[in-house]
Amino acid sequence: MHYVYLLQSESFSDQRYVGMASDVQRRPSDHNAGKSPHTSKFLPWKLVTYVAFSDEQKARTFERYLKSGSGTPSLENGSGKRRRRAVAARSG
Repeated sequence: MHYVYLLQSESFSDQRYVGMASDVQRRPSDHNAGKSPHTSKFLPWKLVTYVAFSDEQKARTFERYLKSGSGTPSLENGSGKRRRRAVAARSG
């Protein structure tokens, strides 16, 4: 299986990280151990969610989508805070 996962910094709640791994249980530990330069500044991290794929290419495609500007609203926790701020800034 291939997993696309979402981490959120426990110290900086606005910091999120999307990644892909074949071992979704180990990867958050690697991030918290400082093994990734992209996430080491915002320790510690918690696993928010993950999606399992049997096809690696589909997992990569989904990971790229979430990391793109188009996929960013999909990462919101349902509050839509980023989207509302952008609309308020345009209308105000």
